[in-house]
Amino acid sequence: MKVVVDNKIPFIRGVLEPYAEVTYVPGTEVNREDLIDADALVIRTRTQCNHELLSGTSVKFIASATIGFDHIDTEYCIKNNISWTNAPGCNAGSVQQYIAAAMLHLVNNHKFNLQDKTLGIIGVGNVGSKVSKLAKILGLKVLENDPPRERIEGPDQFVPLDYILKNSDIISLHVPLNLSGIDKTANMVDVSFLKKMKAESFLINSSRGEVVEEKSLKETIKSGKLKGVILDVWKNEPYLDMELFDLIDIGTPHIAGYSLDGKANGTSMSIQALSKYFKLNLDMWYPEAIPSPSNSLIMIDGKGKKEQEIFNDAISGTYQIRSDDLKLRNSPQKFEELRGNYPGRREFPSYSLKLINTDKVIQEKLIKLGFKIIK
Repeated sequence: MKVVVDNKIPFIRGVLEPYAEVTYVPGTEVNREDLIDADALVIRTRTQCNHELLSGTSVKFIASATIGFDHIDTEYCIKNNISWTNAPGCNAGSVQQYIAAAMLHLVNNHKFNLQDKTLGIIGVGNVGSKVSKLAKILGLKVLENDPPRERIEGPDQFVPLDYILKNSDIISLHVPLNLSGIDKTANMVDVSFLKKMKAESFLINSSRGEVVEEKSLKETIKSGKLKGVILDVWKNEPYLDMELFDLIDIGTPHIAGYSLDGKANGTSMSIQALSKYFKLNLDMWYPEAIPSPSNSLIMIDGKGKKEQEIFNDAISGTYQIRSDDLKLRNSPQKFEELRGNYPGRREFPSYSLKLINTDKVIQEKLIKLGFKIIK
């Protein structure tokens, strides 16, 4: 058995070697020659699995260690009896942490209270649901839009897109990239979308760069309609629109879901799916040792602080979003390098909080976010 693996997928080296010949290749460089006699392919979003790559190969199974699968031509796979899988929800906790840091950056830069604001979430799947939970804990009012879920579950939980745009102070996008059909999301954030947004509102995109019409976004920011923008994803990755970058609050190299926890989840889901397909006896595999944070204890004195400030201390103790922005801003040509060699960020459950002068209400909210509280 032969397996070709993206060489940036973490925790995977040595796992499949007892069962297969394994070749590690940069995701952007995987080609037909690599796959001629390969049985399986384990990838990320950088490998386009289509007719050009797969035709004439022996690939029977593709595992993508990512939540998205728009890089896989699923129709071609179905027609050619190639099974495929992705890793839905693997990085939901990581994106939740990113959005928490993003919103608190906007708070600190633009001086407002989260409890006075409404967050509109477009796309309420695994990730959007996590962000919704976060926002409610932080005290925001939450509006949700998800047409596919609404068709199945009914309208009670959801509101129309126009309503969200008109009434939300912050919009956060968590949609898949759909190029066509009733739920098309490609270029969804266009002139019409941006015109309908509430004046002096904020936009955060950590879904797919192709969801946003970047020219329209630039014009809208210049007009003063939007007060702030945070982008983790870009239309022509790894090549950035530097004019747009200079206009926004925060820009990062598609790493919102790149916590070590999210990566471990994606890798384990891929290995387990591969195992079940080829009967490898790795159906319960998970990385044995995920590196711990350099400092997993966060000390917070809540005396004289508002709840929002305590949240800020806790969340910024786990992740400094501005650091990722500065690295990309200083070296935009290193987008792929910064993404591929992203350092080990851990999520909230990896941290313990030592709190003094804080009440039980805030402690319970921090526990709901996943933090451990120590006496």
